[in-house]
Amino acid sequence: MSSGPAASWPPWRERLHEIVFRSDTRSGRLFDLGLLIAILASVLAVMLESVPEIRAVHAETLSTAEWSFTLLFTAEYALRLLCVRSPARYAMSFFGLIDLLGILPTYLALFVPGAQALMTIRLLRMMRIFRILQLSAYVGESAILSRALRASRPKIVVFVVFVLSVVCSVGALMYVVEGPEHGFTSIPVAIYWAIVTLTTVGYGDITPETGIGRLCASAVMILGYGVLAVPTGIVTTELAFASRLRRTTRVCPGCASEDHEDDALHCKRCGAKL
Repeated sequence: MSSGPAASWPPWRERLHEIVFRSDTRSGRLFDLGLLIAILASVLAVMLESVPEIRAVHAETLSTAEWSFTLLFTAEYALRLLCVRSPARYAMSFFGLIDLLGILPTYLALFVPGAQALMTIRLLRMMRIFRILQLSAYVGESAILSRALRASRPKIVVFVVFVLSVVCSVGALMYVVEGPEHGFTSIPVAIYWAIVTLTTVGYGDITPETGIGRLCASAVMILGYGVLAVPTGIVTTELAFASRLRRTTRVCPGCASEDHEDDALHCKRCGAKL
């Protein structure tokens, strides 16, 4: 197997994996709870830094806290890569990408001022609280939703292509029918109007004035109700199918992937023993 025999895995890395990835042990639970507290504190610091009155007085303190948290999360991310047999697989997993996105904004802010505000994405890492508190039912339901969304992707792509074709066609038609004198100054502007109308948002910044234009707008509005129902039906069908499959919440020691079947002995992605 790509993970190699268990005997070749150094004991210290097994221990590190237990602390970093497992929440059913005392050390793992303490590590994760400390991590969640740090995440909340770092997001709070970012929010406070955006308040002009607070920034004027505590700018240096908040900046120091921001960099301290970023260095802490960078070290934690490095530990996660170190204690899995397939770092690349973990890095490309859902939580791996979220962990990476949680530390990038601070470094990006060195080149793009204000990018540190994006650090609020760290709140997505709070999803680990379900495993930490042993709320396995919630973890299982999130896995079902994830599988349903992945299975729905081809149908959703076809649906989106169809919608884009409709709004482009309607936008071009409205540009011809209404023209610049009624606010449809270009085809892209008319397409924007078609998207706003089809999705039933209706900002009202551009409105048709001619009879034919209003007739087209009415047809697009009615079509919009049906359009909104299609992706809902697709995902609901996949959810019903995915909910029939039982999954475990165990984390693979090789690539840190989840969503394995209850009777699985090895990871379905990297082959490591569960």
